[in-house]
Amino acid sequence: MGAKDDKTASVSSARPATAARARAPAAHAGDSPEVLARFHAEIDLVDITARQLVRRVGRTVTREDLVSFGHEGLLQAARSFDPSRGVPFRRWANMRIKRAMIDGVRRWGALPRRVYRQLHGVEAGDRVLELYDEEDAANPASTAEAADDRLSTYLAGIATAIAVGTMMAAPRENVDADGQEVTPEDLLAEAETVARVKEVVARLPEQERTLVERHYFAGQTLDEAAASLGLSKSWGSRLHARAIESIAREMRTAGESH
Repeated sequence: MGAKDDKTASVSSARPATAARARAPAAHAGDSPEVLARFHAEIDLVDITARQLVRRVGRTVTREDLVSFGHEGLLQAARSFDPSRGVPFRRWANMRIKRAMIDGVRRWGALPRRVYRQLHGVEAGDRVLELYDEEDAANPASTAEAADDRLSTYLAGIATAIAVGTMMAAPRENVDADGQEVTPEDLLAEAETVARVKEVVARLPEQERTLVERHYFAGQTLDEAAASLGLSKSWGSRLHARAIESIAREMRTAGESH
C-alpha cells in the first residue's frame, strides 16, 4: 500500500462511511404528526445549508457528511420548536441545522486551523443572530426608523461576532479561506486588529469581559463559559450579544477617527 493509500485509510478509519451516514434519520415512533410535518416541510434547508458550509470547510468534509448531520439537526429543531417565541420555524431550523453540522465536524477530532477558525466565526455569528431573532419577535420595532436603526445594530453585531470568532479561534495559517497566500502585511494588520479587540474587551463590565475571554481566548464554548460564571444559557447569550455590540461600537468609532 502506497503513501496515498495509507492516508486514505487513515482518514476512512477516523469516521464512519459517508454513505452510511448520509441517510435521513428514521422517523421516531414517538414523534407527533406536527413534528414530522415540520421536518419534511423544510428538508430543503439541509441541502442548502450543506452547500453553503462546505465552501468554508473545503475538502475536510463532504456535502454528504454535512447533509447527514443536518438531517439530525432538522429533526431536533422540529422537536424543540416553540411557536410562542415568535421566530418562524424555518429560521429556527436553519440555525439548528447549521449548528448540528458544525458540531458533527468537530466530533471528528483535530481540524485544520483554517477550518476551525471558519466554523468558530460562523457559530459566533449565529448565536448573536438567534438572540436578535427572539428579541425582535418579542418586541417589534414601532416605526420604520426604529426598524432601520435596529437592523444596523444587528448587522454590525453579527459581522463583529463572525470577525472576532474567526480571529480568536486559532492562530492564522499562511493561507486565507480561499487558499491564497497571506502576506506579511495581512498578518500584521490582523495582529493589530486582534490587539485592539483585546483592549476593548478589557474595558467591558466584569461578567461580559470574563465571558468573552473564556469563550474566545480560552477555547470554551459559549455555554461552558456561561455555566462557569453561574449563568443560564439564555442569559449567557444575552451578555455575549451585549459584549459584541460594545466591541462593534468601539471598533467602528476607532475606525472613524482614523
